[in-house]
Formats: sequence, structure tokens, C-alpha cells
Amino acid sequence: MVEGLLRRGLRAEIFWLPHRAEYLPWAVPVPKPPVWANIVHVNTWLHRRFIPLELPVVATMHHCVHDSALSPYKTLAQSLYHNNWIQRLERHVLSHARQVVAVSEHTADRTKRAFNIRDIHVFHNGIDLNIFQPMQRNEPSRPFRLLFVGNWSARKGVDLLAPIMRRLMPDFELVYTTSRHSIKLPANKPEGLRVFGNITTPSAMARIYQNADALLFPTRLEGFGLAALEAQACGLPVIATNGSSLPEVVEDGVTGILCPQDDVSAFAEAARRLATEPGLWLRMGKAARARAETHFSIETMIDRYIAVYRTILAQ
Repeated sequence: MVEGLLRRGLRAEIFWLPHRAEYLPWAVPVPKPPVWANIVHVNTWLHRRFIPLELPVVATMHHCVHDSALSPYKTLAQSLYHNNWIQRLERHVLSHARQVVAVSEHTADRTKRAFNIRDIHVFHNGIDLNIFQPMQRNEPSRPFRLLFVGNWSARKGVDLLAPIMRRLMPDFELVYTTSRHSIKLPANKPEGLRVFGNITTPSAMARIYQNADALLFPTRLEGFGLAALEAQACGLPVIATNGSSLPEVVEDGVTGILCPQDDVSAFAEAARRLATEPGLWLRMGKAARARAETHFSIETMIDRYIAVYRTILAQ
């Protein structure tokens, strides 16, 4: 984002705060905004201590954790933290923002319900399409290589991976990637699972996508679904849940296959279809890349934010 603003001749700078600034804000020094700054762009989990209220604020909502659909997948500690701490942070940010932006229609809708806000712009996330791009292939791998990207959590649907893979073995393998150096997987982890850890750069992540045949994404709720976008940009069909924000990212039957939530049979059947119909796999992969180019470039996203900045500064 900042690199894109700089390319357009706008002055921009990131202030990086440690993670403890979220839950121990008083232990973190407050950075002073540069004298040239005339607008501040924040995420909604930022404590008021770090928001320079002498500047107009733009706030981006990436995910509404107050969505009731999330409740079954939260621990008691998470529920208490979200309800008693994060909600207070967000309410303050949202009430002081000159403009609120959500990364999907789904997130905008849930934010409006949770905070009774009417004016929310929706700007879908964009990515660098020069980094996330396809590797030219005319047929899928053998065995067919499915990729799962995301935290190893119930919300991401990891409990569905093992039963899905049991229906697909031995003609499929599952690759899992994480930015962590190591991760402790359960004893009942999916058969045929390969793990790539410590993936910390976009280019390294792009190579993982390029060597897969399809993204398997049985997540139960997404604020946007960045993995689905990155996969499509790399020419992968996406097999995902038909819910939350995912229909905004994946065009069902065109760039991937959307399945009913928690329907193991549907996910397995979708994977088998792509593996046994190379023409369909190739067609969807090309359509996926085209959709990323048309709707989700980082340049389009930056242009939309610049328009918001200019509108605010003109007021």
C-alpha cells in the first residue's frame, strides 16, 4: 500500500507497533506523526493512545469478530477479549473515523450490525499481480496437489481436512503452509499432508501456490479470504465454502467451486472433478487469473483509497 502511494508521488510512512500495543498499550511509546502528515490510516483494533486525533482518520475493517456466526469457534477467553476489550477499541476508532472502509460486503454488513454504522465504503483487498502470477502448465500434477493456507483453527475448517482427504487418497496430496517456524499438528492430521513452514515473503508464498493444483479452503467464515485471491492470481481453481465473503472473491463454477459449509462429500467431489477433468481445471485456472486481474489488483485498491483521502482533505 505505502509503496503504491510512493509510486504515485504521495508521501507516506508506516508506523510499526509491536503486538503488545493491542493488549498492553500503555507499555508502548506513542510515535509522533511526521509534521508533513495530513491524514492517518488505521486498522480498527488500534488503541486510542496511538491515534493522533488532530488528523482526520480513515479506518479499515478487515474482519468483524462480533459476527454471531463466529461464536461456535471461539474459546471463552477469545469471547471475553473481543467483547470486553476489542469492541471498545473498535467503537472508539469507528466513532472518530472520517471514513470507514470494509474489505468485503460481508464485513461491511456485519460491522453495520455490530456498531450501527451506515456509511461504510467497500474496497476489496488487492494484491501485487506481478508477484502472484501463474506458472504455465497444461495439466495438473499426479497425484493431484491440494493446498490449504490458513491458521490451524476450527474457524478455518481444519477439522474437515482429514475426512476430505480420506475420501481422496491415494490420488491426492495435501500441502499446508504457515508463516510460523513450527506448528504442532494433531495426531489425527490428514493423511498425505506435507507442511511447509516459515513462509514469510510474498514471493515464497507465490511459489507454493504455483506448485499446487487447487486451493482447498473449507473455512467457515472469512472477512475477505486473501488466500482465495492469491490462489486465483496464481491460476489455481479454488474449492471453498459458499458463505461469508467468499462468493465475492470466487465466482462459483467459473473460477472455482463453492460448497455447502461442512459438507465433506461436496468438497471431496469438487476436488475429484478438477483432478479428473483437466479441461475444466485449465479453464477455471485461466478464469481465476483473469478475475484477479480485473477485480483485485493492488493498483485499483490504492486508487480507491487515494480518492477517499482527497475527498476528506477537500472538505
